[in-house]
Amino acid sequence: MDLELRGRTAIVGGATSGLGRASADALAGEGCRLLIWSRDERRLSATAQELRAAHGVDVALVAADAASSDAAATIASAAEAFGQIDIVVTNAGGPPTVDPTSTDPAAWQRSIQLLATTPIELVTRLLPDMRERGWGRVISILSSGIRQPIGDLVYSNAGRSVLAAWLKTTARAIAAEGVTLNGVMPGRIATPRIHELDSGRAERDGSTEEVVRGAHIATIPAGRYGRPEELGALVAFLASERASYLTGQLIAVDGGLIAGL
Repeated sequence: MDLELRGRTAIVGGATSGLGRASADALAGEGCRLLIWSRDERRLSATAQELRAAHGVDVALVAADAASSDAAATIASAAEAFGQIDIVVTNAGGPPTVDPTSTDPAAWQRSIQLLATTPIELVTRLLPDMRERGWGRVISILSSGIRQPIGDLVYSNAGRSVLAAWLKTTARAIAAEGVTLNGVMPGRIATPRIHELDSGRAERDGSTEEVVRGAHIATIPAGRYGRPEELGALVAFLASERASYLTGQLIAVDGGLIAGL
């Protein structure tokens, strides 16, 4: 299926690993020019080279930390220099695990900046041009935790829920202008972040990562962890013209994990 994305330009956050990298690969595979960003300039350079070699598209990069208050301005400035932006994929690494009864004010501030304030500010800076042209796509990588909270990921549950609420509200406000805003909610997908969470749980429980993974798989109707490219394919579809009537949606990619309606 041709998603008619060749020649479009996309910004992808957290693009050096996991779901951000899978999204960047999917969009580049459809012919999109990319501006990728994350904290690590060395890894960004390597990722950009790999994407150019694999897909033959123009890839620029900018180093920024989503937990920093100046990140959105830095990325938006790089975007202005790169050219017209059609697609924004917001994505950032997850905050630490914590006992929800023992949270810390400083950690709350950092988590909200990382997961809500920075992506909202970045999209807000880029929306005017999209609205003026009558075409744009915003896709935020969220978490199944906003629908079915994950016990030791309260910072993530809350921060991503703020972003989801903003997406839903803003999508309705501009739905008639050709600009869509949607979120994807990954369940347990085999990424370095999930490996980190599983190994951390195993260490705390005095268990093994295999045992922890098995316990999680037992709760997933599909009987396995997802593959990053499965989420990347959805991101590319939501970025396309074929998804023009989809907006304000939060779509799970979770193998049936979320039990609620």
